[in-house]
Amino acid sequence: MSEFWLISAPGDKENLQALERMNTVTSKSNLSYNTKFMIPDFKVGTLDSLVGLSDELGKLDAFAESLIRRMAQSVVEVMEDAKGMAQENLLANGVDLTSFVTHFEWDMAKYPAKQPLVSVVDTVAKQLAQIETDLKSRMASYNTLKTNLENLERKSMGNLFTRTLSDIVSKEDFVLDSEYLITLLVIVPKQSYTQWQKTYESLSDMVVPRSTKLIAEDNEGGLFTVTLFRKVIDDFKTKAKENKFTVREYYYDEKEIKREREEMSRLLSDKKQQYQTSCVALKKGSSTFRDHKVKVTPLGSPDRPAAGQSDRERESEGEGEGPLLRWLKVNFSEAFIAWIHIKALRVFVESVLRYGLPVNFQAVLLQPKKSSTKRLREVLNSVFRHLDQVAAASILDVGTRSRNSRVSTVRSASLPRRDCPGTVLGRLL
Repeated sequence: MSEFWLISAPGDKENLQALERMNTVTSKSNLSYNTKFMIPDFKVGTLDSLVGLSDELGKLDAFAESLIRRMAQSVVEVMEDAKGMAQENLLANGVDLTSFVTHFEWDMAKYPAKQPLVSVVDTVAKQLAQIETDLKSRMASYNTLKTNLENLERKSMGNLFTRTLSDIVSKEDFVLDSEYLITLLVIVPKQSYTQWQKTYESLSDMVVPRSTKLIAEDNEGGLFTVTLFRKVIDDFKTKAKENKFTVREYYYDEKEIKREREEMSRLLSDKKQQYQTSCVALKKGSSTFRDHKVKVTPLGSPDRPAAGQSDRERESEGEGEGPLLRWLKVNFSEAFIAWIHIKALRVFVESVLRYGLPVNFQAVLLQPKKSSTKRLREVLNSVFRHLDQVAAASILDVGTRSRNSRVSTVRSASLPRRDCPGTVLGRLL
């Protein structure tokens, strides 16, 4: 489990020195790794507009979290038997999620900082809304395909009373196109096989001698054929029922059997070729980043990891991957990147509202060591105690969490406004 806190403090000399003290204490006590979280200067506008944006960003944050959760779960569903490798396919801009967060850089091309904050937020919101719309449409198509396939598979998995017989019977098992004769299918309990062989010819008049044949069986019984004259069908069914033999209503239709088999083959093919990915492609995609190490620079300019492939490049390659999985991977990356930009926007807006104008604050990303969160919180409270203790701290949550083979999910929440005086604090799990 990885945990990150995102804090913000005023950028004056006194508080920059406080940040340095915090960095020194946390480093010497091995409480956390710290690195600057760079946020560009935006066009602030009025404080009233910032208050409105604060509420809007909170809702957008929760929406982005929900969307990313659903997309991660969709990747698991689509990968099915290979879902243990799903985590390796949930990347942001070609690198793992932790690396992207610890080396975050604002995307000026996608979200120009020179635009008004309202416009930037609107751009992110529209992007996420479009991704959600596409996700619903694509997963609806996938689920329809999956349901249809499961329904067909379920028909072939029941007992002889309920399952489809198209994959059991053949044309040679029946007397077809006869004006007088018909072949029935009878389910006989296993313990009654001998009784059936001795009595089936006498259950009714006009039963063709030696016409029975066992063509299939399960744990409960067997499926036998019997040929008789059409005019004694009702009488034969009645007598069979009295002897605990069940006549299975079935009419051999070669065209229908062919259609059903083709439908099964088509659905299997569509699911495999259009939605699933091969293990070869997974291994190829994961080997690039499996051993990636994150370097964290204490309160300095973070060293950007080697640039991974762009999402579009990865989408165009995607050898062995179906279009749905490729779309999920590319747009999970887009949504996650947008989400971290939302976090940066929230830190900016909350910091301006908290510390006032002109804009002057420093955001820092902390990665607490295990079992050190309580001590780290005490250090933060101590270092920033000189700030207004009455004013509330704005708290943001960002997170990626994994357990066993389950895919990482992302989490965000607004915590009570208490924690460290004068700071904007968040936690990344």
